[in-house]
Amino acid sequence: MDKIHLKSPKNWINDPNGFIYYKGKYHLFYQHFPYEPRWGTMHWGHAVSNDLVSWEHKDIALFPSKSADRNGCFSGSAVEYDGKMYIYYTGVRYLTENPEDIHTCPGDNFASSQMMLISGDGESFDNMNQKSTVVEPVEDPSIGCRSHTRDPKVWRGKNAWYMVVGSTSGEKGRLLFYRSADLVNWEYVNYALRDDLGRMWECPDYFEVDGAQVLMVSPMGISERRYHDLSVCMTVDFDEERCEMKIPDKYNMLDYGLDLYAPQSTTDAAGRRVLVAWARMPEPDDRGRNGMFCIPRIVNVKNGHIYFSPHPDIEKQFSRRIRDISAADKAGYCVSLDIKDGEHVDIGGYMIERAGQKIRADRSKVFRNHNEIRTVFETPEISGNIHLDIYVDENLIETYINNGEYVLSNIVYDLKKYVRADGDCEIYTLAGGKENEKI
Repeated sequence: MDKIHLKSPKNWINDPNGFIYYKGKYHLFYQHFPYEPRWGTMHWGHAVSNDLVSWEHKDIALFPSKSADRNGCFSGSAVEYDGKMYIYYTGVRYLTENPEDIHTCPGDNFASSQMMLISGDGESFDNMNQKSTVVEPVEDPSIGCRSHTRDPKVWRGKNAWYMVVGSTSGEKGRLLFYRSADLVNWEYVNYALRDDLGRMWECPDYFEVDGAQVLMVSPMGISERRYHDLSVCMTVDFDEERCEMKIPDKYNMLDYGLDLYAPQSTTDAAGRRVLVAWARMPEPDDRGRNGMFCIPRIVNVKNGHIYFSPHPDIEKQFSRRIRDISAADKAGYCVSLDIKDGEHVDIGGYMIERAGQKIRADRSKVFRNHNEIRTVFETPEISGNIHLDIYVDENLIETYINNGEYVLSNIVYDLKKYVRADGDCEIYTLAGGKENEKI
């Protein structure tokens, strides 16, 4: 069982899928290649939790079983209707197959369909009899791409169900919107785009929170450095009836550590908007697992700015104050402090500093010889005082700045067992164990 951070049960995971609070439990599915710690023919892994803290891995939920998904069950979402769980995902069929590696497709010559599977209980998934194709591959290149149209996110609107998928046309990313009255029959309505933001848009997620309309999307090819594909967020203007979305020029990175990708959100038991995202790992951890997810984060919008803060169920777990990290739970610890200009925090070789009104991080001492992947990061300008809450896992450090005004998260390896700060700090770990200690 995983605690705090959901990690690969073995081998490879990437995008979170089908994130939903259903019949009193949180269900989180994920892209999974169960055979090796590398990308391959996609299945849907499955984990459940009562509280977003402890996760139990279940059996594989989706696997290739139909002609339309014979080469992979790719990313998608889930909704509840009439007590049943409706899962939507992208089925991929290779038109050309690499004879030396059947898990890859030369020249991106494949077809993508949007598919559905209905589960009556969220525990059993009949891949042979309950799957169907609900949106055929796009044939009109002026609308989208036959190959690169994927990752359906479905939600209930005012008077109908809506689906948004990521696509591309003319090497420019776009969104395609569909509408349905019954979750089975879907009609294409409209598209939205911004010409200067990547060549293809993956994993779109649209929702409303705090009176604002929010779009999260992962454009491909917006960086010259690996990783080339990054996740962004922005407030938009969406007309549901016409499915017209005005996408602004201004956007923020989902996370300024730039390792997180493919976020997906749902509402929690209290109706709050919560998201998770894939933390990309360039190589497996010491147990051969490649891929993990960030802490579940609450989304709020204040004065037009999108905040991402640790879910309250996570925060309350870190209630035992410790003197030294040798007393920390194996699930990690949290370092909390106010930081002044010029001060540093050293988390086992991972360096955080305040430089004027920005927070900078340097993981070069705890990152294994991946010179093509950036190791130094910084936030935009932050006004006023700066407070940090730094959640530390053996392979992922998440720095929440001013309770989520910005977040900076990085994958690390071979982290040393110490914390050194120029100023005063407090260290907390999970409840239990010894009595609280004053630092």
